Amino acid sequence: MNRTIIATAALIYANGPAHLGHMVEYIQTDIWARFQRLRGNKCWYICGSDAHGTPIMINAQKQNLMPEQLIQQTSIEQQRDFADFLINFDSFYSTHSTENQSLVNEIYQRLLTKGDISTRTIKQAFDPEKQLFLPDRYIKGECPKCGAKDQYGDGCEVCGATYSTLDLKNPISVLSGATPIEKESVHYFFELAHYTEMLTEWIQSGSLQPQIANKLQEWLQSGLQAWDISRDAPYFGFLIPGTTDKYFYVWLDAPIGYLASLQHYCETHSQGDSQKLWQAEDTEIYHFIGKDIVYFHSLFWPAMLHGADLRKPTSIYAHGFLTVNGQKMSKSRGTFIKARTYLDHLDPEYLRYYFASKLSSAVEDIDLNFTDFMQRVNADLVGKVVNIASRCAGFIHKHFAGKLSLECSAPELLAQFTKAEALIAESYETREYARAVRQIMELADIANQYIDAQKPWVLIKEPGQETQVQNVCSMGLNLFKILTVYLKPILPQMANQIEEFLNIPELSWADLAKPLLAHTINPFKPLKMRITPEQISQLQEATQ
Repeated sequence: MNRTIIATAALIYANGPAHLGHMVEYIQTDIWARFQRLRGNKCWYICGSDAHGTPIMINAQKQNLMPEQLIQQTSIEQQRDFADFLINFDSFYSTHSTENQSLVNEIYQRLLTKGDISTRTIKQAFDPEKQLFLPDRYIKGECPKCGAKDQYGDGCEVCGATYSTLDLKNPISVLSGATPIEKESVHYFFELAHYTEMLTEWIQSGSLQPQIANKLQEWLQSGLQAWDISRDAPYFGFLIPGTTDKYFYVWLDAPIGYLASLQHYCETHSQGDSQKLWQAEDTEIYHFIGKDIVYFHSLFWPAMLHGADLRKPTSIYAHGFLTVNGQKMSKSRGTFIKARTYLDHLDPEYLRYYFASKLSSAVEDIDLNFTDFMQRVNADLVGKVVNIASRCAGFIHKHFAGKLSLECSAPELLAQFTKAEALIAESYETREYARAVRQIMELADIANQYIDAQKPWVLIKEPGQETQVQNVCSMGLNLFKILTVYLKPILPQMANQIEEFLNIPELSWADLAKPLLAHTINPFKPLKMRITPEQISQLQEATQ
């Protein structure tokens, strides 16, 4: 039976260009969603811009723009990068939307009615020059534990200590250089501890990766604190109903943005009531996120949903960070690579393939090692996969007018290739992409070994062996077609080029067991070129 699936990737912050670290998540989710569609399931890939908060407000001021102009410009650029990386969202929307504001107010109202919202007076760091309460990232000073200079207001990068902004020694405002003062303000809180029992059960339900569940267990054991969901004016966000100068904290409205993006999609594509779709028992909901935002997605978000009588996600899948040549992404080291810089130099499918060859279901960092990247793409995609078609197509065109043979000359080989589908499908389903890639490349090796053993280039010179040459090359191209189906979630553009070459409609998973017999193909055109060391050097130079 076909499944109904909503897959989301974390909303990208609308405050700067997309970089390759972002692409890990959007590509991971895209491969999974494409695989589901290829199998005949309904799968909506939902995303959008996370468009609120102090950093956006300050960045807009610096550029003499309204925040609305900044988020719109940024979103257009980010969406262009996503499209060029072949990321196929069903809905890419924004948290700064009427749908989101209405949903935020509705969820807040439900939590308020249940007694989950409280107020209390807190002390915060205030910039007397900018007349602004300062978020942690806008204050620097000396670590109260080890004395390291130039540390942010929430944690020390030298000794790893976390502390309150007010404990920082000799603090200064990053915005004005002024010494922050302490100022009192009334804030609104979500009483997370009301949901301790529900969250304890949910964490143990198998909806989370074991590593994440264990981490959350530690937080639960140390007791859940009330969550500050308000920020003082001036702030770019949604005003809290019934107040004139209090705004919802960006992290309250960000995840609700998934619901708003889904609602916008349903309304503009005549898909009915989005809340009915979200609430339906047979709808599966999966969030793909980075490990740094687990706290928000695995504690606050399910508690908010439960409190508002909305269903919780089926599962949350966290992934690790991207390192480049073994180093943390860094502008000064030249390892901070914007999506657009990569696209200016290299084929997006090379990176899609390389990420897939490294990704598993674990919450582990993955490394983009440029030497390994070049070798793997050249050896696998060019040397193994594309090689099968380029070796066989010439003979079919030159000697048989582009027509494949009437029968399968090696049915046992065809059966071996189609039988692998259960293992490959399971690898995709469970996000074990590296394993799927290994399984597919093993098959590509077998196809090449078959052609090597049959030697069509020798056979064609022997009288009376023409039919055998046609059979061998037709067999090679049928194996190539099966590999194309398996690789299609990772390499959608190349799959489209292959469909054109093979002169067939769009391939789906159901086509695995249907060989092309007595079928005319189109002339072969090169599908992928080798990456050169020069291209890598140029990309690295452009990043410096």
